[in-house]
Amino acid sequence: MSLKETIETEYKNALKSKDKSKISTYRLILSSIKDLDILNRSGPNKKETDDDDIKKLLKKMVKQRTESIEIYKKNNRSDLLEVEQNEHDILTGFLPKQLGEEETKKICGEIISKLGASSIKDMGKVMGELKKSYSDEIDFSKAGSLIKELLNKS
Repeated sequence: MSLKETIETEYKNALKSKDKSKISTYRLILSSIKDLDILNRSGPNKKETDDDDIKKLLKKMVKQRTESIEIYKKNNRSDLLEVEQNEHDILTGFLPKQLGEEETKKICGEIISKLGASSIKDMGKVMGELKKSYSDEIDFSKAGSLIKELLNKS
């Protein structure tokens, strides 16, 4: 079953159970997927929307929710914080599990030594290799700072 079909099934289940917060989040996801479909069908590079496209979309939506959560925490808006946190949890449920900081640091260290990276100039090579091998499992904003830290030590 494709990711889109899974989301549609979850949406139908939420409708049956009359869970308003899930219904609105799934509608938001499905409408974003529909926009992506339209974008992919028009323009010079016509293609079908696949699971990778949807994962990128979901990652972008998670990032937006994370930023909003930080702002709401700073401004003590617990009412809005709760809504964003629920949406964040639902969105991350469709993405592969992200590796923790320790595992990410270990993988970054292995790739740095494998490539023989020695200075901050090699960061692009390391990030490129990470994206090839671990595009779904690693949070690249965290990985970037870890790589800088590891390269500055060497």
